Amino acid sequence: MDKTTFTLLYKAMVRPHLEYANSVWCPYKKGDIEIIEKVQKRATKLIISLKHLSYSERLKQLQLPTLKYRRLCSNMIEVFKMVHKCYDVCAVVNLNFNTLSTTRRNKYKLQKSESHYNLRKFSFCLRVVNIWNSLSDSVIDADTLNTFKSLGKHWLDQDVLYNFHSELTGTGGASVCM
Repeated sequence: MDKTTFTLLYKAMVRPHLEYANSVWCPYKKGDIEIIEKVQKRATKLIISLKHLSYSERLKQLQLPTLKYRRLCSNMIEVFKMVHKCYDVCAVVNLNFNTLSTTRRNKYKLQKSESHYNLRKFSFCLRVVNIWNSLSDSVIDADTLNTFKSLGKHWLDQDVLYNFHSELTGTGGASVCM
């Protein structure tokens, strides 16, 4: 199988199953993340010409990001939709804005609440706060959703793009879906 055929088939047939409801359920345990990434890792070995390369090198050759990176991007897209009221206000969770401090990054800075249990600690409302707050005004103030989706251009230098063991840097020490 050649690279183009594999990429088309993988994006159409496999990846939607791996990413189904990823904003609701984001694995935070390393074992769960490895199990999900293992599916993509094994699938990329189907291309015989890339079989001898490491997983991250295969992803670079195919221009496929890690599933962890895609979960991070999709979470930010969901927050953007909530903040810019693309959803019905009655149907979404309430994100609390931080109005007490001076905002250094963006004007839609979210407030992080404390949590003692993993069930709440890794919920959507808490896991997105540090990442969202680390985004600059130029990214947050996008006119349209499609413009915001170009967020990937701002994260091209991140190690997590092709290495799922890495963390997203520049988020204030946040544990991101780990």
